[in-house]
Order: sequence, then structure tokens, then C-alpha cells
Amino acid sequence: MGGRPVPCFEKPERISAIERALSETGGFRLLAPTEHGLEPITDVHDPALVDLLERVWSDALASGATDGTAPLIPDTFLVGPLAGGGYGGSGTARPARLGAHCLDTATPIVAGTIAAARAAVDVALTAADLVLDGQALAYGLCRPPGHHAARAMYGGYCFFNNAAIVAERLARRGASRVAILDVDYHHGNGTQQIFWERGDVLYVSLHADPGRAFPYFSGHTDETGAGAGKGFNRNFTLAARTGIDAYAAALDKACAIVADFDPDAPLVVSLGFDTFEHDPIADLALTTDDYAHVGSMIAGLKRPTVLLQEGGYAIEAIGANAVSFLSGFGSLAR
Repeated sequence: MGGRPVPCFEKPERISAIERALSETGGFRLLAPTEHGLEPITDVHDPALVDLLERVWSDALASGATDGTAPLIPDTFLVGPLAGGGYGGSGTARPARLGAHCLDTATPIVAGTIAAARAAVDVALTAADLVLDGQALAYGLCRPPGHHAARAMYGGYCFFNNAAIVAERLARRGASRVAILDVDYHHGNGTQQIFWERGDVLYVSLHADPGRAFPYFSGHTDETGAGAGKGFNRNFTLAARTGIDAYAAALDKACAIVADFDPDAPLVVSLGFDTFEHDPIADLALTTDDYAHVGSMIAGLKRPTVLLQEGGYAIEAIGANAVSFLSGFGSLAR
């Protein structure tokens, strides 16, 4: 971070804390995911990215690039003239390397990375299955998160885009209007990129102004989509220390856009708790109690909803924040 090595804030304790809080609160059913295979992933992500992530760890072990203890982090990236073929080639990576498919140096790959990434997709799709089968709400405790993963790129702690994969699944099952509402602190650059030219998938995001916050290069208010997707991408940027009043005003506008779009599929919510006032890598100012209000506003859309966990790194509070958010859905959350 800022040129200094720091421990990853994305860690297993995040999801364990939420699971523990839900269990202690009572009234929630905790279910294991079912396997869905690779096809839903390759429906969204470039097969070259999927293949690379599937085999990169075993390849690194076989070649001696890692001894099994050191994570894999690219040190060279395919950008600028290189990405456009400025080295005299076609712009493709030969041989495939992590730096050809990676956004940053903050997303290390270790022995269990691909298994965890695929499990997160299964969690997301299982949550969607439950809602398609008649549940009003299902909450997918996805880890790793997903909304920074683009069609052919991983990064931002994300490998596969869980929300985009669910949205694509809904579209392929016959929905003509699918809506994704992203309330994570960071802009979901990957989700935006995947559906940038799609008019059948609405992406609406509330996030910190990219002028000061990761991922920096996307999420501005004038980014509204292109081609058939023009107008179906909407970004609301938030100032530092935004509290519940200003946040709710922006969320009200976002929800109105979703309502006007009138999706004919369950609403997909990229749910981040890094909007919390004490999050270690964010600067908004929502309190634990505020999340009940946020939850009630989204529930006010009166749509079957698939909640998918994204960020949130204040581990000591994330469980309480999740419980507060779900309480805002009232009977829908039970």
C-alpha cells in the first residue's frame, strides 16, 4: 500500500465473523453451496484468464517460481504500448503471465486461491438458485469478493466476478432486465466493464470518489455505458466522511433508477461493509445502526434479492454490521 508491503486486509476471519454473528442472532439458515462447474464462469470471463488462474500455482511449483510458501504477485504488467502491440507483436501475452491479466500488486495468489475463488462463485450461484426457487432473499457469504474482476482481469482481492456471474445466469435463464446495485465502498470496475455495452443489465454503484479511492481509473459520474448499454451504467460518488444522511440521499436516487428499470429478475446486490466509519482502508462514516436503514431502503424496492458479500475489513464490527443490514429487510431476511 503506497509502495509499502502490508498484510492483506482480505482474510478468512471476515466471513467467519459474519457467520458467527448470524448464528448467535438466530433465525437464519446457514446452507452449504452446491457446485456449478466452470461454465457459468466462462460465460462471463475470458477463458484465457480462467485457464491461467486454474493452473498458475501448479505451474509455479513445477517451475520453481515458488517454493510453496511465497505468494505469486506479478512485477511486470501488460499496459500502454505493450498492451497495444507496441513491442512489435500483436498485443497478446506469449507466454501467458499474471501481469497480462492483473490490475494490481495487492491480489496475491497462493495454494488455495483458485479453490476459494470457485467456491465463492458456487456460493453466489447457490444464493441465486434459492431466490429463483421462491425465497425472497438469500445472502451469499462470498470470499474472495468479486466486483473488481473484469472479463479478462483479476485484482482488488477479486478473481471471478460473483455478481456478474449471477447476473449473466439470470439473463441466460430468460430475464430481459437484470439490475445490479453495488453498495461497496469501492467502485466495481469489473462489473462496469463486463456490462458496459449491455442494455439488458443495469449497473448502479455508490462508492467513494475515484479521485481519491481505489480503483482510481473508473467510477466517475460521466461513465454511463456505451452502445446498447448507454445509460445503463450509473455511478454515484461520495465525499470523504459521508454519513447516513448524504448516503441515504444518494441511495434513494440509485433505488429510483432500479425501480424505473423495473427488472424482471431478482435484484443482485454487491454488499460491502467497508462504508463503515472505522474501516481500515476506507473513509466513509456509516455506523452499525445505519446499516439497518440502508437495508430497509433496498428492501423498499420490494424485489426478490440476492445479496453477495463484497468488501468490509473492520472484522471486529462486520458481523454486527451484517446483522443490522439484514434487520432492515424485516421479515424478508428471515
